[in-house]
Amino acid sequence: MAKAIEVDQLTKYYGGLLAVDRISFVVEEGELFGFLGPNGAGKTTTIRMLTGLSRPTSGHTRVLSFDLATDVARIKKHIGVVPEASNLYDELSAFDNLVFAMQLYGVPRGERAARAEELLACFRLSEKRDVLFAKLSRGMKRALTVAAALAHRPPLLFLDEPTTGLDVMSARNLRQMIAGLRDQGVTIFLTTHYLEEAERLCDRIAIIVKGRIIALDTVDGLKASVPGRTVVEVTLSDGNGCIETARFNGDDVITAVRAALAGATADGRRVLAVNTVRPTLEEVFVQLTGLSAEVMLAEKGGRGQANAGG
Repeated sequence: MAKAIEVDQLTKYYGGLLAVDRISFVVEEGELFGFLGPNGAGKTTTIRMLTGLSRPTSGHTRVLSFDLATDVARIKKHIGVVPEASNLYDELSAFDNLVFAMQLYGVPRGERAARAEELLACFRLSEKRDVLFAKLSRGMKRALTVAAALAHRPPLLFLDEPTTGLDVMSARNLRQMIAGLRDQGVTIFLTTHYLEEAERLCDRIAIIVKGRIIALDTVDGLKASVPGRTVVEVTLSDGNGCIETARFNGDDVITAVRAALAGATADGRRVLAVNTVRPTLEEVFVQLTGLSAEVMLAEKGGRGQANAGG
């Protein structure tokens, strides 16, 4: 499979502060790659370097086969970037913002109107075509910002905290749109504070803490990497309407469960269910970093849409 991003020993100092510390990773074409970590871990600094907005101190990177050190201008023509704060123009309508984005990216004049209408329909904004950006809801502003980043049909999209601060439904809708882009073959590099969001969306995830990547794998791989997390849940009934659930974990779960089932049989209780309970990405994150998800979310102003479905 072709590589959309290749990073080797990427490093960034701000004066004496080491913001990104010799990180290395690869993002495959068509992959939705998550980049997780607490505030100040180096996520946005990494995106700024990969998109040519900040010069690395050292290291070597290729984006879409272009060398970041020598081909920044060409890289910028082939990527889309959605910053954490929407960057469109309040005084322009939704349609005009998209057309203006196409002008900036060099989309031929004859294609702009049709492409703008196509993007408005794709992001469920056709009815807001002529509404000023300033008058759109927060969720619509984020959706239009993503649409503008796709104006020139880039094969690689960078999303920096796309759902932060959105209400439940807006966040859910935007997540569905992001998943749809991946299904269309767009490579997506996503940073987010919402672990549930990353667990639902990402093919692979890198976790960065204090500028260093401490883990990189699929969601299932990350879960499997945490020792002692096998949990088996046994639900029993005594026949009198009393239901009891016991959880077992540790190195010898099978022996513990067998003993529990034997004891239940001896006591005349009925086994209603035996389930293997997998750890969540949040539990894995806490195990790997020593930081709670609540700490991450508090830094972004609360849980907000983190519990939303979709």
